[in-house]
Amino acid sequence: MKQLMVLAVLLSTTLSATAQLVWQNMDTAFGPLPKGVHVYRTNTALAGKPNIAYYIELPLKNKQLSFDALTGNGKRFTPTQYFEQHASPLVVANCTFFSFANNANLNMVVSNGQLKAYNTPSVKMGKDSSRYYYITRSAIGVSKKRKADVAWTYTDTALRYAYAWIQPSVASGSNADPGLPDLMAANQNIPKPVKWKMQTAVGGGPVVLEAGAVKVYNKEERMFVTGLQDKHPRTAMGYTRDGRLIILAVEGRNPGIAEGATLEQLGQMLLQAGCEEGLNLDGGGSSCLLINGKQTIKPSDKEGQRPVPAVFVVTTTSY
Repeated sequence: MKQLMVLAVLLSTTLSATAQLVWQNMDTAFGPLPKGVHVYRTNTALAGKPNIAYYIELPLKNKQLSFDALTGNGKRFTPTQYFEQHASPLVVANCTFFSFANNANLNMVVSNGQLKAYNTPSVKMGKDSSRYYYITRSAIGVSKKRKADVAWTYTDTALRYAYAWIQPSVASGSNADPGLPDLMAANQNIPKPVKWKMQTAVGGGPVVLEAGAVKVYNKEERMFVTGLQDKHPRTAMGYTRDGRLIILAVEGRNPGIAEGATLEQLGQMLLQAGCEEGLNLDGGGSSCLLINGKQTIKPSDKEGQRPVPAVFVVTTTSY
């Protein structure tokens, strides 16, 4: 009976999300596209507010598709500049949060199996506190076997691989730059982490969809702790149980046309696209999704596309 009740709740959530938005196939506007790749757009009002969003679905097993992440090596470039500099990828999407001061990525980036950028290791518990939250930031990765995964991750420049937890860290301590032993010692009540051997991965946060249900981990990841109801332009990624990668972009800060989405609404959109798990990536003025070099949502910065220090890309062979 309990299992039936849970199934009913999940089904109700799915139907509710489906009823909210109508998605239109946009393949002809962004083609040519490889087999199994599709683009969708909605302008259905979101909770009564104007809304525009796009997502692209990419079959992970399609050998014509290659998944990678690019960094600016200390510089920031617009998504269109990455597109022009790297043989015109099929998809270019912003991903990690970053520091405007030094252009540093604040989340992990893995390219060709190698860590190219690292997570912020901790967050101060208060302005005058001497203690820190030992955080594990969420990331999405694609393995050599073309399987996607979302996990809470720890990175260290002294370690070859990221380490992944199936639950976010709940630990704290006095070390501003905790090592892996610090996190393991302080998180003994949750399963031990494993080496996260991804071929490609990008980080962001928080997770907004877990095990096929909308759940926002903003408090656990110490991100947007008081901003759960804030609406912004959004970029998100997730994967489906049948092996499709979903990249979603939500337009926002465009008065009368598109207001943006809350984190919970973002999770509902990923759920409607069929995702099993998914996470929020950098949003706001950074949000941008290019398909065959064509812009989907309108960036919210008045200057247009914001230069970013990393992007997620999908390249193709001939088709």
